[in-house]
Amino acid sequence: MQFTKNDWRNRNKIKTPQGAAWLSVPVGQNISRTIREVTLPNSDWQAKHWRALQLNYKQAPQFDEIADLISPLYLNRRFTSLSELNHALIGKICEYLGIVTKLSTSWDYKLLGDRNERLVNICRQADAQVYVSGPAAKAYISDELFDRSNIQTEWFSYEGYPPYPQLWGEFEHAVSILDLLFNCGKTSPQFMKFGKK
Repeated sequence: MQFTKNDWRNRNKIKTPQGAAWLSVPVGQNISRTIREVTLPNSDWQAKHWRALQLNYKQAPQFDEIADLISPLYLNRRFTSLSELNHALIGKICEYLGIVTKLSTSWDYKLLGDRNERLVNICRQADAQVYVSGPAAKAYISDELFDRSNIQTEWFSYEGYPPYPQLWGEFEHAVSILDLLFNCGKTSPQFMKFGKK
């Protein structure tokens, strides 16, 4: 799949005493590549990101537990690609939250056809009955193509999440899941959509 610049694939926000701030993984300027082709030329950012998380979340109620979970990914492992990094972080967070959904990548499948056909073909190969996508994809996804394949499309809404106890002033929705984990730990799913109640 195509890499897009200034997107959530290589950056996310955390809360700081000065407000929300971006943590960006340096990936270079070339946007003419797939996500799989995005390499991480060095690991300098890993220690910097971990220091930023420590500085801004060390007072959070669940800091120690979540630090034990994710600090090894920042401090003991060298990531060479963006896909490898994201897969490791998502996998570790899912494991902690008890989410057992199988994680796979687009290269686990035969990619055939144009953008819409590729999505439908991936869904078929994965035996999917429902394809869930963010609302921005409504502009290019063909519901008709999915309907003909008996795959239902659902549009995920990022609205309506309940606020949770958060450090540093007014509640901020648009931050990394790490903010939720540092503040709420094992109770985090009650603040997530489709989470455990």
